[in-house]
Amino acid sequence: MSRFFATGSDSESEESSSADEITPKATGTTFNKQQALLLSDDEEDTKRVVRSAKDKRFEELTNIIKTIRNAMKIRDMSKCLEEFEQLCRAFLKSKTIVDKEGVPQFYVRLLADLEDYLNQLWEDKEGKKKMNKNNAKALSTLRQKIRKYNKDFETEITSYKEVLSCREGTRGQQVPQGRCCRSRHLLQDSLRWFLRVLTMQLFVCQDEESESEDDEESEDWGSDSVDSGSESEDNEGAAASLAVVFLKKYVFSLGHGRILSLKKHKKKERLEEEADEEGDGEEGGWEKVKGGVPLVKEKPKMFAKGTEINSAVVIKKLSEILQARGKKGTDRAAQIELFHALAGISNENNLGEGILVKIKFNIVSSLYDYNPNLAAFMKPEMWKKCLECIDELLDILFNNNNIFIGENIAEDSENLAISDQPFRVRGCILTLVERMDEEFTKVMQNTDPHSQEYVDNLKDEGRVCGIIDRLLQYLESKGSTEEVCRVFLRRIMHTYYKFDYKAHRRSLGLQGETKSEQDQEESEGEDSAVIMDRLCKFIYAKDRTDRIRTCAILCHIYHHALHSRWFQARDLMLMSHLQDNIQHADPPVQILYNRTMVQLGICAFRQGMIKDAHNALLDIQSSGRAKELLGQGLLMRNMQERNAEQEKIEKRRQVPFHMHINLELLECVYLVSAMLLEIPYMAAHEFDARRRMISKQFHHQLRVGERQPLLGPPESMREHVVAASKAMKMGDWKTCHSFIINEKMNSKVWDLFPEAQRVQEMLVRKIQEESLRTYLFTYSSVYDSISMKTLSEMFELDLPTVHSIISKMIINEELMASLDQPTQTVVMHRTEPTSLQNMALQLAEKLGGLVENNERVFDLKQGVYGGYFNRDHKGGYQQKQNYQRGGYRTQNQSSY
Repeated sequence: MSRFFATGSDSESEESSSADEITPKATGTTFNKQQALLLSDDEEDTKRVVRSAKDKRFEELTNIIKTIRNAMKIRDMSKCLEEFEQLCRAFLKSKTIVDKEGVPQFYVRLLADLEDYLNQLWEDKEGKKKMNKNNAKALSTLRQKIRKYNKDFETEITSYKEVLSCREGTRGQQVPQGRCCRSRHLLQDSLRWFLRVLTMQLFVCQDEESESEDDEESEDWGSDSVDSGSESEDNEGAAASLAVVFLKKYVFSLGHGRILSLKKHKKKERLEEEADEEGDGEEGGWEKVKGGVPLVKEKPKMFAKGTEINSAVVIKKLSEILQARGKKGTDRAAQIELFHALAGISNENNLGEGILVKIKFNIVSSLYDYNPNLAAFMKPEMWKKCLECIDELLDILFNNNNIFIGENIAEDSENLAISDQPFRVRGCILTLVERMDEEFTKVMQNTDPHSQEYVDNLKDEGRVCGIIDRLLQYLESKGSTEEVCRVFLRRIMHTYYKFDYKAHRRSLGLQGETKSEQDQEESEGEDSAVIMDRLCKFIYAKDRTDRIRTCAILCHIYHHALHSRWFQARDLMLMSHLQDNIQHADPPVQILYNRTMVQLGICAFRQGMIKDAHNALLDIQSSGRAKELLGQGLLMRNMQERNAEQEKIEKRRQVPFHMHINLELLECVYLVSAMLLEIPYMAAHEFDARRRMISKQFHHQLRVGERQPLLGPPESMREHVVAASKAMKMGDWKTCHSFIINEKMNSKVWDLFPEAQRVQEMLVRKIQEESLRTYLFTYSSVYDSISMKTLSEMFELDLPTVHSIISKMIINEELMASLDQPTQTVVMHRTEPTSLQNMALQLAEKLGGLVENNERVFDLKQGVYGGYFNRDHKGGYQQKQNYQRGGYRTQNQSSY
């Protein structure tokens, strides 16, 4: 291709011709060189390009920037970090050129865009979770580097963002530019852009005037005005550029690589105006309706005109609709409407209840399939349709005893037509109701619990329980034992966590205070305890699957514990032996077990069984994951521990908000139980080197309280418990009582119990008793004797209670003292060992440990494993020491 045809513009041709003229012809060249130069047109076109150092450096920078932007598009942070470091090195090489020419605009633009991009990624918590480890680390490193690096270009980046905001604000409208710009340079650019917009609008106006004149002339004169129209076009073409007239899109530069484009919409507007004029001129008075009005679609015709509607035709049409189910591109909403239309046709033609039941089954299945994603929940209108359709289906089944349904009925053996034989329909109503219950749970899980919408959705639980009761009534006569057990479990799951206030009022003798007749009728209904007992015992006797029986036992225990039936709940838990193999159960059953154990511990606390309450709550609270173990929320974890798919699965296992257990109440009960056990034990074993911790979490809270440099009045629940523990340690029960029971703690914790007053009275009594024990442990070395009457007055306990507590301490060898019965005093015995005796005791302990280690090593070498571990007849030093020192645990087991 010759150079003449390769030129792209007049300016390029002029430059090439001038270059040819300036280049002198070489004289004395041989024929071989000329022939080599004329070998091909491509070699003739290519010539050596000499570029300046500025172009080379800037080209290197632009190539790196292009790579960075590509990496930004695919979120490859490792590549971004690597290329950014290379970009910094390349920019450092071109420092001499930058000092002369200034910082290039494309470099400033990249720095600003990259910083904004990294900040956006950093704020996206979900996106950060999905990143792998290398990208997450590179994101953090690159964010720190770019923030530090951009401090050197702060003024350039600021001016660039100002220009960007001004141009975005003025795009498509005329806004005075001097308001946005600060520097003189920015003002000049803005004025230049403003003049170009005005010039461009002038051209557009001239073009519109010319087109409108042409249209008017053509409308007035008809076909005779063709020549005059062409003359007007020629005249106006002299005023404006031909290129501007014929262009469909005007494009011009705003500087710094920005393009403003103005599109012509005049033709469309002119056609609309013509349509309006034609509509006004017609005699009918047509009115044009603008967007926003929905179009009324005609319902699809189910059958051709004149078709005889019978059972075979309807069944065939039903199968055609079912064939499209699940296929790509199928409109699920339209499919549901088709089913409803088919049900209406069946009713109109009285085709029988069998076909109607079959259609209703498919309608409910289509409603469940409307959301292809398992995690998605049903929309409110779909949920209402589902409840109504299941109610209608149950009505049909109750009104027609000659309809048999079941999954074991094959499609070939179905009998849907009206005949002497009963209807046989393939389907399972129990499966539909179970899926409905699961959908209700998903609706509650995905609704904001603090909104009115949650309350409105929760009102549907009455309808759900009503449907389950109706299904239970149907299956008791026509269902199998296994199906009845499954329905019983569904009813139990909607009952076990609810506190029966009416039964509670009846137990307190308050049922006579109800005023209205409706309240009296409701109060005379069956108690939830009787319902739970009947349902659970049926499952215990009839169920053959371990899972249903396990869930029923746990729900029964939960219900007993919720209503303060401590001994029934404890005995049922111990007899079931669920704690031995619960780790092999599926996660929902494990969550139910954790909830049951927590409710059991709270029940023990309400009954004054402090040690049992602590043991029941220990596993949940010591893990630090009570919220997750109870199914009440997820804790933040790394992507290595739990990926996105596992997180979705765990979210589906969460318990709805109205079933939650108050976590602050749970922690308070645990810490108060630990305080009542730990403080006397610490006082009794203050100088014991082998003292153990009953509750690590309680000790952690004590250490946190001791580390605080400034101790103010307690604010949170934990601070109240720590302050009460310090007061109890000194034997000051009144201060301890004021920290545990006050207005703030009552509103947060104690008022949440059904019998708050009784719980508070129990707490006061326990605080008095444990404070007395702590006082005797702490100050026994100070007294020679102390009167029990004085102790009774100090701790406001009656004399028999003080006598009982001191007697137990003496019997368990916790307190070295004796009771003087005539004078009602406690005589202390001085049993403190001397320094020599202390050293002898320490030596004996070390020798005993050495002997036991020596025997263990000897048994391992000889291969005899039973000698050491079954050495019960010898007793041993450790066994004697345990008997001597620490009767505290033995005493607790006997007293509690």
